Amino acid sequence: MSVDIALLDSVSRLALFNDLSQPELELLLPNLEEASFGEGSWVVRRGQMDPGLYIIVDGEVSVVLEGEELAALTAGSFFGEISALIDEPVVADVIARTPLRCLYVAPGEVEDFLLANPKVMYRMLQTEARRLRTTDELRT
Repeated sequence: MSVDIALLDSVSRLALFNDLSQPELELLLPNLEEASFGEGSWVVRRGQMDPGLYIIVDGEVSVVLEGEELAALTAGSFFGEISALIDEPVVADVIARTPLRCLYVAPGEVEDFLLANPKVMYRMLQTEARRLRTTDELRT
């Protein structure tokens, strides 16, 4: 299966995939879906079960809880992972702020994807640790 060269180039620049060689990315990408959303579109809704994992390639989203923006996520960020990992409903809405292009891992495939790509999983854990540290710093 051939890989979209422009997509390969975009994905190779994302921190989540920094540790992968071009041949590794070429093997990985055909196993991921592409998902696109228009500006203002709901990507994930609060309370939704099984959202899967989204990795932003281009664009930006707002993470919104009860009308308040909690965060803005840009290229290289990901969302949906917590619900996918602990099998609980999504706790906030995710809305496209700009035209959005993501890589998508379906709910039933998240565990297999992460186990098959430990370098990506490690980068995700680092990001989660930074998010937790930031949240803790904001509380003090």
